[in-house]
Amino acid sequence: MMLDGKRWVNSAMHDTSRCPAHLDCGCPINRRQFLTRAAAATGAPLVLGGLSSCGTEGTPEFARIRACGPGSKHVARIHAAFVRRKGEYGMRWPGAVYDGEATRRSYTEILSNEAKRLGIDFHLRPEPLYSLDESKAWIDAAKAETADGLMVMVHDRQEHSWPTARLAAESGIPSVIYSPLGTSFTTNTAPLAGRPGCVIYSTDEFDRALFGMKMLKAGAKLHKSRCIVIRGENQMDVPLADTGITLRYIPAKRFLEIYESMPESTDVRALAQHYISTARRRTDATDQDLLNGAKSYFVAAKILADEQGDAISMDCLGALGATQVSLPCLAWSRMNDDGIPAACEADTGAIASHMTVQALFERPAFQQDPVAETSRNAIIGAHCSCPTRLRGFEHPPEPFDIKHHHGNRDAVPRTLWRIGQRITCLDVLPPAAKRPASVTPAETPHRSTFLISTGEVLSNIHVPPAGGCVVSVMVKMDGNTPVLSFPGFHQLFFYGDFKQQLVEFCQLYSFNAEIA
Repeated sequence: MMLDGKRWVNSAMHDTSRCPAHLDCGCPINRRQFLTRAAAATGAPLVLGGLSSCGTEGTPEFARIRACGPGSKHVARIHAAFVRRKGEYGMRWPGAVYDGEATRRSYTEILSNEAKRLGIDFHLRPEPLYSLDESKAWIDAAKAETADGLMVMVHDRQEHSWPTARLAAESGIPSVIYSPLGTSFTTNTAPLAGRPGCVIYSTDEFDRALFGMKMLKAGAKLHKSRCIVIRGENQMDVPLADTGITLRYIPAKRFLEIYESMPESTDVRALAQHYISTARRRTDATDQDLLNGAKSYFVAAKILADEQGDAISMDCLGALGATQVSLPCLAWSRMNDDGIPAACEADTGAIASHMTVQALFERPAFQQDPVAETSRNAIIGAHCSCPTRLRGFEHPPEPFDIKHHHGNRDAVPRTLWRIGQRITCLDVLPPAAKRPASVTPAETPHRSTFLISTGEVLSNIHVPPAGGCVVSVMVKMDGNTPVLSFPGFHQLFFYGDFKQQLVEFCQLYSFNAEIA
């Protein structure tokens, strides 16, 4: 193996002949050059225990963690129906020019396919709702069957169509109302605009209705989910405010007990080797640091299985800071890459944020400590645990380095963010959380508040020579928010501009939305 502190490079991720300059990362020698020199110098293979790190198509050969809590097992049940009058449209909107039957057939196929992709128990009424009595009976049946959501596909501006939308909005079941152009005036939509518990899409862009379906699934999953929080000395279950998430606290010593009794298995070694094989380079972090970090991943797997958890968090500094056991930065990064929300420092708002982002946008997020950069009027998000699959769970990882934590210990991935990438920033504040002074009082103080902002990546800060956490991403936020008083803490950065979608999710589930 390489000597500690030497630079290690993998050409598959980083080659000087094709350096991704947009990463603002600096260019080491390429892997082919390094392998030639290393082989001549040491004669030793650059693998841990001789294990192959990857199977076909770059899939690591180790047992992945899977969520096994009630949220992951819950199948969202959604009831949907078209609503219109019987007969021809004639002169009244949407008019004889609109082929409602052809549109209904098309939408039906698209909805069914998306429900299958999302794994939703989707109940679409075979015939449209032709009267208000039929609409009332349909909503009563949905209540009786404890539906997780309603979708009202308005195909008429007249008679009982918008009264049906109002019934859905007042039903107590989260409701998505889709109105293609020609089926509503603002006089129809205004009475329901901004109403908590429902979202209206008045557009011909049908992907908005599909996102509405995804929101209903995400909300149903959150309301069934359990997050394991490793903190303190006692075990107990408590609700996370109005999110529907259950927090199961377990004693911190459990992690240590499992860690100390777990051997360095084939899976542990394969995961460590995977990081060695795919990092651009590593600095200071030893082979043993990587093995220790990989072991934490499988310790978390056992805890999730034992406690039937969908997500995990840990008072990492409190539980492990005074020990020689690795902080779980690498393990948490890997779990977020695998689609298991893993929040740092037992921060309950961050738990809700991670779970929301993954459920809605199918990608991981970076929990960070905000630092003001006044020369560029920017925010630097700094932390030592960052996922690598920032573009989505099914996308290749971004290039990353392996370094020590800012405390000069353990192995952590330093992910390189794409320069110019649009990002969203989210911080969920449960009602009991201390509100930043710059945040206005909530309209409904008994509900959680989502702090939402967007921006663009400017650079990846080098640490060292700068101090602080090794993953430090500078972002220029939109608007004129003063960076010295940027609201929130442990906010999540994630790829994509999703401000509007988060506002819609807040309306659908009666959260407060605050745009920073």
